[in-house]
Amino acid sequence: MEKGNYSVVIEFILIGLTDQPEIQLPFFFLFLGIFMISVWGNLGMIILIGLSSHLHKPMYYFLFNLSFIDLCQSTVITPKMLLNFVSEKNTISYPDCMTQFYFFAFFGISECQILAVMAYDRYVAICHPLLYNVIMSYQKCSWLVGGVYAFGLMGATAHTGCLLRVLFCKENAINHYFCDLLPLLKLSCSSTYVNEMVSLAFSTFNILFPTLAIICSYVFIIASILKIQSTEGRSKAFSTCSSHIAAVGVFYGSVAFMYLQPSSVRSMDQGKVSSVFYTIIVPMLNPLIYSMRNKDVKIALRKVIVGRTS
Repeated sequence: MEKGNYSVVIEFILIGLTDQPEIQLPFFFLFLGIFMISVWGNLGMIILIGLSSHLHKPMYYFLFNLSFIDLCQSTVITPKMLLNFVSEKNTISYPDCMTQFYFFAFFGISECQILAVMAYDRYVAICHPLLYNVIMSYQKCSWLVGGVYAFGLMGATAHTGCLLRVLFCKENAINHYFCDLLPLLKLSCSSTYVNEMVSLAFSTFNILFPTLAIICSYVFIIASILKIQSTEGRSKAFSTCSSHIAAVGVFYGSVAFMYLQPSSVRSMDQGKVSSVFYTIIVPMLNPLIYSMRNKDVKIALRKVIVGRTS
């Protein structure tokens, strides 16, 4: 079909989470509170790790990057969502929509990969404690983090490049609260076969493979922990992993529900609820999970507070 035969869409309408006017304002205050907690929590974690010399370890280097990714992801998605709750016309221009999707994909893929890297870090720490500093050298940590962002860059570029080829010339109402891939493809008036194949390939690579890597890491971790004789040693080993397990469970569960379901059984309304978890709830929960269950973070926080008050 020739592009000239159509009136090409230049802006989209975001349907949002709900079309019921009476709950728009309560939702605005709810998600504003979540956004503020997310920003302050992740920013606080970044500053705390940067200022505390005894947190300058591989584990916290990866946590620093996780907090940075979560902070950016929240900033990409939530402000526009909040604006839509109090606006009469919830529109977003085509360039802004593509830009939002690009950064959403970049930080989303990066989070998938950084969680897998953090699982590998815990595997080395528990299964090879004597070699930990040798294996997790500064150079290797830098390469791992560089790889995380490289995968994010490749995935976001591939998805967005394919999406720019799609023609939008009929419906312009996106059944979502941000510019996500699947709702956008539903509006296409050209073939989306290439997009669907790219989405399947990258979803498998960025969700299934990291999940398998995490599962394998924890199989070895659990086997190693069970060999520890003392109850105190087992408890300490489990506590170092519990925060990461909680973060992985919520994030990967919601992402897999959205992207790994067959299109025949996928519901966009259910997908929107699932998306809320990995775009808004998880960035808020991660700093809370790691700060509340980590003794080193608590000690560093006390030192910073005492240092400022003394």
